[in-house]
Amino acid sequence: MQNTENTTKKTVGTRQRNINLAFRVTEEEKAMIDKRVSQSDMSNLRAYMVKMAIDGRVIRVELDSVREMVRLLSNVTNNINQITRALHQSGNIYAEDVEILRDKFEDIWEQTKVILQKLSQL
Repeated sequence: MQNTENTTKKTVGTRQRNINLAFRVTEEEKAMIDKRVSQSDMSNLRAYMVKMAIDGRVIRVELDSVREMVRLLSNVTNNINQITRALHQSGNIYAEDVEILRDKFEDIWEQTKVILQKLSQL
């Protein structure tokens, strides 16, 4: 974003706006901005841009917890496949295998809670 000082001072109410901020956008970005302006209750582009620059929110999503969830799900899927193969070969399922799956599902639920809590804070 380019910051250039404007030597003329414009007074609006008790505020003085004497700094000019300028930046470039693509045609697609301009169309998206125009659409947002028309959807808002703002009277013009400048008012919208000032409001968004001051009050707008930028949401940065941390994906580490989602990656951990994917890792846990992949692990459980592998275990289920191994247990299914063993069941087809021997006709038996072992309590130890079921307990391992139960523990892994508990890990997944805990990770789900972490993700949901982080999302609720946005």
